Amino acid sequence: MQARRASRELAFILFSQSEKLDFSKENLNDIIVKSIRILLSSATDDLKVSLGGLIDMKNRIDDYEAEHEINLNRPMGAQNIPVPMALTSDISGRIDEMIDVAEKAMLALEIAEFSALDSEESVKEYTSKIVNAYQKNQKEIDELIAKYAKGWDFDRMVKMDKDILRIAISELLYVKETPMKVVTDEAVELAKKYSTDDSSNFVNGVLAKIIVDKNLK
Repeated sequence: MQARRASRELAFILFSQSEKLDFSKENLNDIIVKSIRILLSSATDDLKVSLGGLIDMKNRIDDYEAEHEINLNRPMGAQNIPVPMALTSDISGRIDEMIDVAEKAMLALEIAEFSALDSEESVKEYTSKIVNAYQKNQKEIDELIAKYAKGWDFDRMVKMDKDILRIAISELLYVKETPMKVVTDEAVELAKKYSTDDSSNFVNGVLAKIIVDKNLK
């Protein structure tokens, strides 16, 4: 996993803690550590949900097997015979949900591991660059979001969407260390992971307008 992806995830957690960021260099590191703990806690909860789903699925399969006519007619104490499943759509859908939860949990754990390693100090440094860029240019960045999110009341926009855009615009216009396409793609992925079903298209549309109007390359 790329260190800067971890930085964006951490920045998103930081942004989610307050509407107006007011971090000093002295306390930013402590807040990053707090954000890592939030990610770990969330990952633990997600893994528990996934484990519970797997146990439930196993129990349902065992019950289906035991109650099948093939096994109902077997002698008491005899081991059940595997039986064919009538439908797979329900099981497949549940498994997909658990895989999605587990993947998000693993990503959170990977981010925490990246951030905790001394050799990956660059994660914290890049997170700080994003936060500092937004702190110094908050008014201009929020005005850009309001301008290009036509038809949307800025104050009533989903906060997660605003925070994802704030991170991406900070990178595009002020940090300028990551290719434009990477920043945009990562913002869309954050929207898919954390926000509503329509958020990825919304975030992509706003960033596309800014990129064109600012002639970014």
